[in-house]
Amino acid sequence: MSDLLLGAVAYDPKVVTIWSGFRTWLLSRNLPFDFVLYAHYERQAEDLVAGRIDAAWHSPLAWLRTRRLARAAGVEVRPLVMRDTDRDLTSVVVVRADAPVATVADLKGETVAVGAADSPQATLLPLHHLGELGLVAGVDFHVLRHDTGVGLHGDHLGGERDAARALMAGEATAACMVDAGHLLFGREGILPPGATRLLTRTAPYDHCVLAAGPTLGPERGERLTELLLSMSYADPEVRHLLDLEGLTRWLPGRESGFARLGAAIDALGLYDADGRITADGHRP
Repeated sequence: MSDLLLGAVAYDPKVVTIWSGFRTWLLSRNLPFDFVLYAHYERQAEDLVAGRIDAAWHSPLAWLRTRRLARAAGVEVRPLVMRDTDRDLTSVVVVRADAPVATVADLKGETVAVGAADSPQATLLPLHHLGELGLVAGVDFHVLRHDTGVGLHGDHLGGERDAARALMAGEATAACMVDAGHLLFGREGILPPGATRLLTRTAPYDHCVLAAGPTLGPERGERLTELLLSMSYADPEVRHLLDLEGLTRWLPGRESGFARLGAAIDALGLYDADGRITADGHRP
């Protein structure tokens, strides 16, 4: 039997350690498994739909693009598992504690710092959220983008970290970031305790998902799912890998948490209905 081939994006050197460790663990349980690394999610999504890989560890944006590409190609893709930390995230728009900003409406005419153009949590979702509250990005306020690692879909937090710095430097009136990033930047000293306050928060959304492509049959897909769901944080053999990947347990994949990101993609014009890249200058 050929190896089940998974794609993962090399957003950090630890990705090699993580998937090498998972490969060893899966092989020891009689699942032929290997992985390839990608420089960005756009090619990974295209290769999954084209059948060049069997599965992919996808960002939420890559999953939604994969859905669109698959529908246009007439093939099936499906979610298998996600991390316990991938469910019900929120993003926040924060301002300096001393800013004369009481409501979202006060951002009209101001500058809002965001992450990279393709960051779901630091750009797409919060800008769409502000739009739902009546302020259109680029019309009612200026967007100060921080395009660190375009193609990595915000996995590295670099763009939103730069947005936080821009806020504290007075280059922006507000900054967008994932809620956990807001807490992290506080611990790092980028956003000192008491220096910022929350202006608004997005509705909950889901994040990364391990997706099956058209070449992954039901039997092997179910076997991979079964094995990953069986991983225990109490097992020292895998605990350090789970820590590196940022989870305590795998959960079944679901599709219910991606609707708002899909709406943001359409509103901000990143991909069309068939998954083609339509945003100017987005191709990594």
